[in-house]
Formats: sequence, C-alpha cells, structure tokens
Amino acid sequence: MAPGIPAALERPHFIGIGGAGMSGIAKILAQRGAKVAGSDAKESAGAEALRALGATVHIGHAAGHLADDASCVVVSSAIRPDNPELVRAKELSVPVVHRSDALAALMDGARAIAVAGTHGKTTTTSMLAVALSGLGLAPSYAIGGDLEGPGTNAANGEGDIFVAEADESDRSFQKYAPQVAIVLNVELDHHANYASMDEIYESFGTFVGKVVPGGTLVVSADQAGAVELTRRVRGQDGLQVVTYGEAEDADVRVHKITPRGLTSEVTVVLGGKYLTFTVSVPGRHYALNAVAALAAGVALGVPAHNLASSIGTYTGVKRRLQLKGEAAGVQVIDSYAHHPTEMAADLEAMRGAAATSRLLVVFQPHLFSRTQELGTEMGQALALADASLVLDIYPAREDPVPGVTSALVIDAAKAAGAEVTAVHDKAQVPAAVAGMAKPGDLVLTMGAGDVTDLGPRILDHLSN
Repeated sequence: MAPGIPAALERPHFIGIGGAGMSGIAKILAQRGAKVAGSDAKESAGAEALRALGATVHIGHAAGHLADDASCVVVSSAIRPDNPELVRAKELSVPVVHRSDALAALMDGARAIAVAGTHGKTTTTSMLAVALSGLGLAPSYAIGGDLEGPGTNAANGEGDIFVAEADESDRSFQKYAPQVAIVLNVELDHHANYASMDEIYESFGTFVGKVVPGGTLVVSADQAGAVELTRRVRGQDGLQVVTYGEAEDADVRVHKITPRGLTSEVTVVLGGKYLTFTVSVPGRHYALNAVAALAAGVALGVPAHNLASSIGTYTGVKRRLQLKGEAAGVQVIDSYAHHPTEMAADLEAMRGAAATSRLLVVFQPHLFSRTQELGTEMGQALALADASLVLDIYPAREDPVPGVTSALVIDAAKAAGAEVTAVHDKAQVPAAVAGMAKPGDLVLTMGAGDVTDLGPRILDHLSN
C-alpha cells in the first residue's frame, strides 16, 4: 500500500472527477501516489490539472471507462443511480465510496480544521490554507474553489494540519472528526434535503458532536442560527467553545472593521489585547470570515500575530468577487453568490468598494428548489443594484418544477422597486450589458451556474 493512502483508495475511479469537491480529493490522492482515474461530462481546467498529476481522465460517462483493477468508485450525491459507470461498478462488486468518506479517510491522523456554514465556507477554508502555508506549516487542504495564488483547490502538504471545507448540503460533513470545527452561520438552504430549521440544527449538531474530545468549536456570536446552535451544543463533554464576532460577549471580539477600497482593516480583541490586521478582499462578511480563520488557527496553537499577518496575504478565490477585467472604464466582477444572504452581502460589499459607481448585475438563479423557496428574497436582494438582468434558472442536478421560473425573482425585485429585465437567451447578455454600462460602472455576474462564462464575453463587447 502506498504511504498515506488507505487500501480502498489506492486505485480509485471518480465519477464526476472534474467537480470542485471531487477534483480536490483526486488531486490529493494523486499527489500521495495513488493510481487515480475518473470521468467527467466535459473538459475543464480541473481535468487537465489531474492529468498533469498522472491521473487518467475520460470525457463522457461509459461503463468501459471503469478499469478492471479499480479499488473503488468514488461518487458525490449528485451522481444518479443509472450512471453507466456506477451500474458497472455494482455489477463487478467494486466498492462505492461517497466523496465525504474518501475525504474523511485522507484527514485521518491529521490535526483537522473543518469549516462549515451556510455561507463563507470556501473563503474561510482558503484563508486558512493560504495563511498556514505562508507560515511554513505546509497544510493539506481541500476547498470548493480554486485559490487565486496557487490556482488550485487542493494540496497534499507535508505538515500535520488538514483544512477542509465541510459541506452540509447532503449531511456529508457529519463524517468528519476534526480537532477544530468552524460554524460561520446556520440558515435554511438545500431545500431538497432539509425540510425545516430543526433538521438543519440537528445536522449541524451532529457535525459538532464529531469534534474530537478536547477539540474546539469556533462559532459566530452574531448570526442568529449560529447563536442558537451554540446554545444547543454548549456543555458537550470535552468541547471547547470559542465565539467570535461583534457581540460584546464574543471570545474573539471584533472591535472595528474599516473599509479601505477593495480591502478592510480589522481590529479584534483577543486574550485582552488589541490586534489589527488587513483583509485583502472587500466586504464586512469577508472580514468576519478572516476573524473565524484567525480564531481557528489560534485554537491549534498558531501564534495570533503571525497568523493575522499571514491572513493579509490572501487575495481571494475564483468566483468570490473575482475581478475578471476592465474595459471601456467598466470593471467586470464575478460572484458565486446564489443564496439571498450571500447576494446581499456581495452587493453591499461592492457598494462599499465603489460608492460613486453604478452597480449592474447579471443574475442566474441556481436550482428550482432554491428558487421556489427563496425566489422572493433573491429578488429583494437585487434591489441593492442599480439595474439587473435575470437569466433562466440553472438546473444543475435538478429536474424542472412546474410553475417555478425566474419570474419569481423578477416579480419580487420589481415589487421591491428594482430595475430588472428578464433575459432568456444568455447569448444576448454581453451586448445588453455593453449597451447599459458607462465608464466607472461595476458589472457583477452572479450565481453558482454557468453565468460565470459571461464575464470575458462582456469584456469583449465593452472593448469593441
């Protein structure tokens, strides 16, 4: 067995290997020496990166892609039962492993930090990965997005720390046993899997219950759902609870957040002492994510001053308020925000970064189930923009729901006084934006689907 590789993962086959969560696990296994293979629906930079590490990546799904010597097949919750490679694996009695079990196996034996929450997981995990790496601690990490600096979502580090994004959407985060768990916020989302807030609290409570004895929960002292979770889990045997935020009773208290263009200066009170550091991405929510990262690193014994300085070197994750470029005096920025809370936070951050500019948004609702439940709130969030174009719903893994369309978002936006226009043909967006935008404006492409592809095309039209 190759060093650091569980026997079942020596020759893994990943179905959907190019996905954000799957590709990270595949990269770490390849870096550890596993014989990695898999398939994905289309070519991507992630597929090429895996090939560069020696992995075999097939495009398209077919039973013949599964090698006879595969030790397991790794799947996510998005893989359907009739996938031909999954069907073939069951015919051959090849073990099927959920990606969360594979990640848990890779984290085994490390000092793990698992980052959970309805919003902000990718950013906070990334901040920790960058900051700890900058201090020479060589952490392993698995993130749901590519870092701007290293340009990757995962690495197998030589150090003993493993930082992982912990996904609550399908309850898979309950598989991990971290030394430090971060809970940034707790809200109702993923409506196909959770019917109520009680189910959400129960799921997060199970996650917190897996923290190793003597470990630490770092949790927001400001967000209502996180405060309620803290009330429910405080007193758990062997669990240290560290709260952070602007609340007066927070253990790591935010004294002040000062916006400085596309950065922020943050002052916290930690251990009775004031500590000021820079966060090199805009917005209050990102500043609070940085404080959560600081508290988690300190819980692992990393000196606070060193960690705070290193957090300042973090410059972002692709699709998290990522500047795509500027043309004709117009900046085009890409946002992954798809839940109303995220949308409002990013729109407010952009307002704070450029108070005198107009803010134009191209928004693509993500999932029929989410739009059905939160379409009104999505529309209300768009009222923070000067004008918006709203695309059809990006279905991802879901089938259409009768009566659920982008009109739910558009009607709510108009009711909130927003200037909003429906665009059913995505190809029309670049020309439409170029016709609206004036020098000094900011254009924000927003959503978790393929709306991200429009940024370069908008810039091309602006240039012409």
